Amino acid sequence: MTDFLILAFVIMAAGVVAVPLATRFGLGSVLGYLLAGMALAPLLSALRVDVEGLQVFAEFGVVMMLFIVGLELEPKKLWDMRRRLLGLGGGQVIATSLVLAGAMYLVGEQWRTALAIGMILALSSTAIIVQTLTEKGLLRSEGGEASFSVLLFQDVAVIPILAILPFLALPELSAAASAAVSEAGHGHGGIDLTEGLPVWLSGLTTLAAIGAVVFIGAYLTRPVFRFIAAAQLRELFTAAALAFVIGIALLMTLVGLSPALGTFLAGVVLANSEYRHELESDIEPFKGLLLGLFFITVGAGIDFALAIENWGTVLGGAAVVIAVKVVVLAIIARIAGIRRQAAWLFSLSLAQAGEFAFVLIAFAVANFVLDAETADMLLLIVAVTMLATPLLFIVYDKLIAAAYCRGEGREADTIDEDNRIIIAGRGRVGGIVDRMLDAAGYRATVIDYDSTHLEHLKKFGVKSYFGDATRPDLLASAGIAQASLLIVALDEREQIDKLVRYTIKNFPQVHVIARAIDRDHVYHLWAMGCRDVIRETYDAALRMGRSAYEALGADRQAAIAMRDAFEDMDRTSMRAVADLYREDVPAWDNEPLLAKVRELRAEWDPKLREMMDDIIARGR
Repeated sequence: MTDFLILAFVIMAAGVVAVPLATRFGLGSVLGYLLAGMALAPLLSALRVDVEGLQVFAEFGVVMMLFIVGLELEPKKLWDMRRRLLGLGGGQVIATSLVLAGAMYLVGEQWRTALAIGMILALSSTAIIVQTLTEKGLLRSEGGEASFSVLLFQDVAVIPILAILPFLALPELSAAASAAVSEAGHGHGGIDLTEGLPVWLSGLTTLAAIGAVVFIGAYLTRPVFRFIAAAQLRELFTAAALAFVIGIALLMTLVGLSPALGTFLAGVVLANSEYRHELESDIEPFKGLLLGLFFITVGAGIDFALAIENWGTVLGGAAVVIAVKVVVLAIIARIAGIRRQAAWLFSLSLAQAGEFAFVLIAFAVANFVLDAETADMLLLIVAVTMLATPLLFIVYDKLIAAAYCRGEGREADTIDEDNRIIIAGRGRVGGIVDRMLDAAGYRATVIDYDSTHLEHLKKFGVKSYFGDATRPDLLASAGIAQASLLIVALDEREQIDKLVRYTIKNFPQVHVIARAIDRDHVYHLWAMGCRDVIRETYDAALRMGRSAYEALGADRQAAIAMRDAFEDMDRTSMRAVADLYREDVPAWDNEPLLAKVRELRAEWDPKLREMMDDIIARGR
């Protein structure tokens, strides 16, 4: 018992320390777990831990992950996205697999091994890419949406790859494994109901098992979960959800199929179920823990001696994988009509191998497709490509995006207007502000650096100027020295900060209205000296809150009064807290600010509740 507790504590503590650090440095949770496993490798070896046995247990996290992936793939949405999924995703997976397989075949690998390696390396890291694109605000961009479509297809493609890999088994590896088992005097201990059956009967049994999964998911889960939900015991529903996943995995194993295939199929069947979100929330914690354990065991199993001995081959292999994927993705982007800046984001973001590669490598070894030495080299190459991902995003940010902001070679427009109002950015926010001002007879000089967007606006008769509004020379030509109002409606926080800081410092007579990304950004802009800051989602959130009050029974006037009371209290508290904000210290480490927030909540929360109760009582 003591040994188990020590092992559990060491592994969990390593994950708790490594993952936040890796995420903070932009490496993502998967690399955090891998690095934790690498750091633990000597200790696990000293404790004589069976890492491979632990990994077999942890692989159930992969089964749960594929169940959740299936839950998120609603058949109707997949059908609506079929062109982009098949065109971008299918093209990328097939082309990359074939090119990498061809390269491996040319260096002397058997065609079965080469094809397996090509398929394994064709996939990219969903965890790293989605997290990074979300953090940078690029997920909803053209390149980000294209990347997400490919990742979605790749998640689905894992299933046919798992089905194909056993057919690529090498006879010599299978024979060697059988001989080793015979010498050991025991088998694997697994049960296969199709063993010894004629081929046609084995096929029918397998199809029957798949049909049973579809039938259970479509017709039996609803009444069963409805019956369990009636008990109103959360832990009982969690137990039922786990039993459902484990039962399907067991059924698939009994007929010789991958348990991941069965749980994925069950997830897709349940994607439109009313219990979908409940199932997902119940399974997610177990999936996260087991998946983290799986990646830790992968990291602990990496052969460092092999890496040091073959560092040139590992780095060269990683470089080839990245280069091939970038080229293939660039060609696909061009065929799909994705414009240049978005095409670069699309190509660079998907250039690494992904976390599914670790799963597929382990599966390929277990099914005699790859030998242990080749698998160890692949693990190293995959890890290096994932570690290189932050560098690829730096290249995009500093070179590609910067060049795009300069118009990809296009010179900034000559501004031939002399207006007292300047709007920086004519996107979702700046466009509405421009229309409102124009409707009231106020003419503004609008500057934006998205040349394609401006060309589209020109067709609607909207006049705007192309250029980077953060450039002092362009601001000067726009008449910032004579302007009375600057509206900063840019999308990126860094650009907003740069423009606000420069204007307040050099043109204090200009009234600056700045768009803030979130509450922390409000404090940041206030510390710069900007006194007219608008949170981009704040007014919409207030309107939603007012609608919620009405939906809960308050009349229109009472709901408006309740909203106004909350807004007054919130704005007053923000003003009190803003004076304590420091640009050089994160808000969560600023002790005076935290103390002030706690003090205000203790003082004002009861007052606000009293005001709300009074408004509700008057409304009755």
